[in-house]
Amino acid sequence: MLILASASPRRRELLTQAGFTFQVHPAHIPEDPHPNEDPMAYVVRLAREKAQAVFAELALKGHDFSRAESDAQEVRPLAPEGCSPEAVPFTPASLPRASAPPQVVLGADTTVVLDNQILGKPEDPADAARMLRLLSGRTHRVITGVAIVTATRTEVAAEVTAVKFLTLSEEEIAAYIATGEPMDKAGAYAIQGHAARWIPRIEGDYFNVVGLPIALVSNLLEAYPGGHPRARPPSR
Repeated sequence: MLILASASPRRRELLTQAGFTFQVHPAHIPEDPHPNEDPMAYVVRLAREKAQAVFAELALKGHDFSRAESDAQEVRPLAPEGCSPEAVPFTPASLPRASAPPQVVLGADTTVVLDNQILGKPEDPADAARMLRLLSGRTHRVITGVAIVTATRTEVAAEVTAVKFLTLSEEEIAAYIATGEPMDKAGAYAIQGHAARWIPRIEGDYFNVVGLPIALVSNLLEAYPGGHPRARPPSR
């Protein structure tokens, strides 16, 4: 069984559209970067910590992993692209022998990076305006860290996409913030929303910018049959 360690509706929608069957169990961990932490190391660390925290929590609770989400839908999966996962051992010493841990827990974290500065979710409208001014007329990076945790190991990887922004006026920024869309998004924008009009090109995985690089996730999960559930192919 695949467990998504995230409350993000965008990640849930992407997994569903790609044909995965899964359950959702959000992680609740501190998400502040460490001092001078590299952006890629930051998102990979958070992805790993989220997945490991949920794995341990559900195992200790003896969670029932036999039920899949009832609303999962199946579509044709994307062709996997290259990735460089890092394998590290993970053995939660505190887990009781009688527990029934999930087969696979998926953790992810996405951030926007400009000049090696991490732009997370804005604290308020003023902070959102600040971020959008920084992104205006420039190309930034979107980095997503992904972690796969099982009873015997943890694998991590990251995807990077370059995103070019058009130059924004103060009126455009104010109108966009008024929609409320930027307030729960890294970098204060959603590429799949109103901000799409300001993004003439990207280099890399579009779904990575939305919040989950599906091809990378699929590639990682290929090694774990229990965490790579698919149902019938989509109808055309």
